[in-house]
Amino acid sequence: MSTHDVVLLGGRRTPFGKFGGALRSVPSVDLAAYTITQTLKSVGVRPDQVDVTYLGVTTPSEVAMDGTIPARVAAVRAGIPVDRLSLTIDRACCSSMTAISMAARDIATGQADVVVAGGTDNMGRAPMLVPSDVRWGIKRGAPVLKDPMSDPGADIGGNPVALDASEVAQELGVTRAETDAWALRSHQAYFEALDRGFFDDEIVPFDNGASTLDHDELPRRGGSLDKLAALPAVLGTALVTPGTAPGQDTGAAFVVIVSRSFAEQHGLRPLASIAGTASIARPMREIAIAPADAVEKSLERAGWTLDEVDAIEINEAFACVPLASATVLEQRTGIAKSTVLERTNGNGGAVAIGHPAGASGARLALTLARRLEAMGGGRGVAAICGGLAQGDGIALQREHSEPRRER
Repeated sequence: MSTHDVVLLGGRRTPFGKFGGALRSVPSVDLAAYTITQTLKSVGVRPDQVDVTYLGVTTPSEVAMDGTIPARVAAVRAGIPVDRLSLTIDRACCSSMTAISMAARDIATGQADVVVAGGTDNMGRAPMLVPSDVRWGIKRGAPVLKDPMSDPGADIGGNPVALDASEVAQELGVTRAETDAWALRSHQAYFEALDRGFFDDEIVPFDNGASTLDHDELPRRGGSLDKLAALPAVLGTALVTPGTAPGQDTGAAFVVIVSRSFAEQHGLRPLASIAGTASIARPMREIAIAPADAVEKSLERAGWTLDEVDAIEINEAFACVPLASATVLEQRTGIAKSTVLERTNGNGGAVAIGHPAGASGARLALTLARRLEAMGGGRGVAAICGGLAQGDGIALQREHSEPRRER
């Protein structure tokens, strides 16, 4: 089976909630089960047709509050039969794009016909951690709590990931003014897309009877460069501010990956075919340029070059990340950084939308597929960086059905 026989049928995501926002009390596994259910309904696939479920998470302490094996729990709660396999994946922010890559491999090798892939996080619900010595008794003094959401990456990599990203971006010539401008563009592009109805078939309102949310909580209208420039940098960085970072957010996103033969047999039209996927890793401080590697490797596996790509999605872990990655792509391919950025995140990015890390990779893939649909067809690539300079990418294609309208 060729990679073009693996198709992304469709998907849905919850609205993304802010840290401590409307979804603050909702377990991430509940967000996942809800979104899987809504996703299957939206694409016309029954739960009993699903062969495998892959679920990405990045906040294991939050998941542990409700037990273990969240992929299994979410799948069963979504009505998928108990004799179907599931797997929980933690590759930091890459997790749900890794899930899609694993789903594509299952389809391409004939091990499955229908796979649900995506991810979830409620990062603000992560509990304070008590050291394991408490189990055995502390003879003197009090236990010291650890906040798992404080300075992510610093306990292993040495620096907070924000500091690494900022320093590497600066070394590539990215400036504070550029990052502020990109953050403003992210919000402006998001609201332009929202107002023309782009997200209508992507976001499904969440309502479990106790908590409700029908819109992304983080985007802000009325921003300006002056307001962004006035914000202080954080975590010892020069480029990362509260206005150029998305926060530690809440949400879920899932897609359904199927074989082309399954889609044809059941009269289902895919959003896009999957032409290539890739996972990469770089030296730990180079998180800001990991998406560049993931883009190039995904395109290599698709047999495409960067100049053949109509649409690009790069996760805005910080505003400096797509700027740094575009700089590296220019150095390697000769395609101007401005050209790369013109095609990138045309409907806004994580700085506006939010970044519930376990869900963001699937959100990028879904947004890219829907963007290609809105363009009337074309080729696209999405990439995301993850903890300590890992990266994932995916190349998608949709056959042209009408003239291109936007990038």
